[in-house]
Amino acid sequence: MPASAPPVTPLRPLLVLGCVAVAFMALFMLVDVSGPWDFVLPFRGKKIATALLVGYAVAVSTVLFQTVTGNRVLTPAIMGFDYLYVLIQTCLVFFLGSTTVAGLDPRFLFGAEVIIMVAFSAVLHGWLFGMARGNVHLLLLSGVVMGVLFRSLSSFVQRVIEPNEFIFLQDRFFASFNDPEHDLLLLSAVLTLGVSVLGLRLLRACDVLVLGREAAINLGVDYQRTVSWVLALVAILVAVSTALVGPVTFLGLLVAHIAYAVMRTYRHVFVLPAAALIAAIALVAGQFILERVFRLDTNPRVIIEFVGGAVFIAMLMRKATR
Repeated sequence: MPASAPPVTPLRPLLVLGCVAVAFMALFMLVDVSGPWDFVLPFRGKKIATALLVGYAVAVSTVLFQTVTGNRVLTPAIMGFDYLYVLIQTCLVFFLGSTTVAGLDPRFLFGAEVIIMVAFSAVLHGWLFGMARGNVHLLLLSGVVMGVLFRSLSSFVQRVIEPNEFIFLQDRFFASFNDPEHDLLLLSAVLTLGVSVLGLRLLRACDVLVLGREAAINLGVDYQRTVSWVLALVAILVAVSTALVGPVTFLGLLVAHIAYAVMRTYRHVFVLPAAALIAAIALVAGQFILERVFRLDTNPRVIIEFVGGAVFIAMLMRKATR
């Protein structure tokens, strides 16, 4: 009998993804430089750092959230974080005015938004998850209801707001990677690094959670405690990325789906880096193609959200036909 081919190690796809990400970052930094290097390199480097940070936070939070919920078509946005961000921005403009909001310290706004979103998650998870005795589905349903509530409140306030104020408000709803504050970028990196260090201890438990609640409990995993910790880490990552650049709904769904397809394993030690690299490639390559190839001053979020939405619909239709 012929010898069977050796299994492909997950390290090879990771190396390929890493090389592609480095290549696009080099192209973004070095192609079409029309100004002094001492200005262009820091300016573009800040954009790349923002894309890497946001891509990592969105990708990791989505993969972990899908692991906890046991559903590959869900993202943390279902918990109402995006609509809570919109509600916060709407209330700020309505009560303080666009001029006052524009003059506020960005570090204060960032800190307030992160604290509010994390506090909302802590109350929702701690109260409902404890009452439901680890019932994730009840937690998800509560998140959907809260998201609808936040969206309804935001829509009501936006209808009574002045037209000029509403135009200013609309600009704050869309994710932007163009010119983040240096202090905010550094603070976001510190928070993301701290969450990542804490999450390293949960990777093996997450591998078991993929098997389902009953199997994880039978294999010795403290299910309720582990899920609570994972949801807390997800909430912090989502809050940081949303407060830094705004909501990015379908990016996590897109990169998580591609990561599982490329890696062909459920081990989080391989899937999480793959998802983060794919997110970095999508953001950096999208920005490079729009700015350098098509000469468009358009946010790549629009294209990424369109592709992610199409993938989401395709996944739903695929599940419906089974």
